[in-house]
Amino acid sequence: MTDAKLAPNLPEWMQEHAKRYIASGGTEGHMYTVTPAGYPEMTVPSLLLTTTGRKSGDRFIFPLFYGMTGDSYIVVASKGGAPEHPGWYRNLLADPTVEVQAGTVRTKARARTATGEERARLWDVAVKFWPPYADYKLKTEREIPVVVLDPIA
Repeated sequence: MTDAKLAPNLPEWMQEHAKRYIASGGTEGHMYTVTPAGYPEMTVPSLLLTTTGRKSGDRFIFPLFYGMTGDSYIVVASKGGAPEHPGWYRNLLADPTVEVQAGTVRTKARARTATGEERARLWDVAVKFWPPYADYKLKTEREIPVVVLDPIA
């Protein structure tokens, strides 16, 4: 991920988190402790997702909370319940080949949007690792994408 840069326009707390994660090589920042509004303090696993910009072609790093399904990672394109999809999701729609760093483990992956029964099942998994997703769902009319990051060789 040396040629990638931190995504622009991230909130300050995400920038600080990602910088600590990157600087430590993943030994710090993988497990992120946060107190979301209306919730008790929780510790959530986070990864660094590197996508290729759909317009610029530049590689961007996004810190995201995640869960697992088998050997694959699950991330949610919630953008806090905003009416539009986050930039990282639009990037992977244009180029689904991504890089993932979870802790000190780095891997290439192919991103795909879960649909149907798989999406419903993985949404339930996502709400367990990050309960605020349930609130985000109520704030938007769009179906919030659940993304599966399948490791590739």
